[in-house]
Amino acid sequence: MNIDGSKKVAKKFVHAYSHKAIHHVVKFLKWTAISVITGLVVGAFSTFFAFCMNVATEYRMANDYMICFLPLAGIVTIFLYSVFNYKNDKGTNLVLSTIHAKSELPFKMAPLIFITTVLTHLFGGSAGREGAALQLGGSIANQLARWFRLDDADKRVVVLCGMSAAFSAVFGTPMAAALFSLEVVSIGIMYYAALVPCVFSSLIAVNFAVGFGVSESDFKVLSFPKITILNSVETVVLSFLCAMLSIVFIIIMHRTGDLFRKYLKNPYVRIAIAGSAIVILTFLTGSRDYNGTGMTVIFRALNGEAVWYAFILKIVFTAITIEAGFRGGEIVPSFFIGATFGCCFGQLIGFSPSVCAAVGLISMFCGVTNCPITSVLLSFELFGAGGIPYFMICVAVSYFMSGYYGLYKEQTIVYSKYRTKFLNRKTRQ
Repeated sequence: MNIDGSKKVAKKFVHAYSHKAIHHVVKFLKWTAISVITGLVVGAFSTFFAFCMNVATEYRMANDYMICFLPLAGIVTIFLYSVFNYKNDKGTNLVLSTIHAKSELPFKMAPLIFITTVLTHLFGGSAGREGAALQLGGSIANQLARWFRLDDADKRVVVLCGMSAAFSAVFGTPMAAALFSLEVVSIGIMYYAALVPCVFSSLIAVNFAVGFGVSESDFKVLSFPKITILNSVETVVLSFLCAMLSIVFIIIMHRTGDLFRKYLKNPYVRIAIAGSAIVILTFLTGSRDYNGTGMTVIFRALNGEAVWYAFILKIVFTAITIEAGFRGGEIVPSFFIGATFGCCFGQLIGFSPSVCAAVGLISMFCGVTNCPITSVLLSFELFGAGGIPYFMICVAVSYFMSGYYGLYKEQTIVYSKYRTKFLNRKTRQ
């Protein structure tokens, strides 16, 4: 090839590369702008949501009589959903369904889930806040995508951004939040196209929340002993038991819902009876530990203090609350169940109850969500890097042994957990 021919080839190559580089830069700037706006807007709403939740929880804990009005709060919840003509609420499943392009996420979900979740916690229902945050962030982000006039594919990316931002702002774990929305939708694949916007929106939202003092986690960095063959085996056994417990939790949750809908068809009657049951159980136990998120019990478990029946009662309280129609989430209750079970396991075998509580918490989270990468990042953000060998073991075992069960009906198992095989089926309930 002569010199002139070489120059022409070089010019074509430079032109083509420059065109692609400019295209990538434009895309990057587009998604940076969208993720910044989403992070700020969702972060602001989620920060206010977390603030209201904290106020509601503190007020309830200072005024024990509030639990007596839980049945009335349930009736108000059903009434509000009826007024908005939104009777068949699918909760977080609707967010996942939107990402799968099977349904549309209405903006009216945002105020509804905000108000009704605060009501649940104000009057002592047993629920978390992250499930509500995912719905809040998803519906706000979906509305933003409409205003941006994005196509359906880009709209789903923005919904993922909103989920990450809300989770990050409410719980204060930006790395886990960024990956959770990418991982929870489909088992076996991740939506890497949304990685940059989810990371950016998550970091912006958590900094917004921390700036207002509502998002910093009080989990302490634990001191983990050096990994040995013995404590590795103990970790495997605990993780296996937590995986089995996660399946039990999922089955009880969904079977309770089926029984409620079969025998108590009227939603007002159903939620009033369930609320009354929570009130009665609260007075029978003589404790407020099982109302709300139960974060104080989680902290005690991480300090090595837990009663053997705590995880059983939390499963009962949460199943009745959520499946009857009260709003909230199942993630923090799963933390409670895993931490208290792990603590008791450690007390029984003579291995650090605090370490076992942390391992149980992460194992349970992985078992109910089927999100192993998120689980490892969550363990790092909550407990520091010292326990990574323990958490890698527990996440691997829990993910493997929890099978195809999951909290979310719309979560899709794309690839098998056990073989290089395409499945494309829903999780078991």
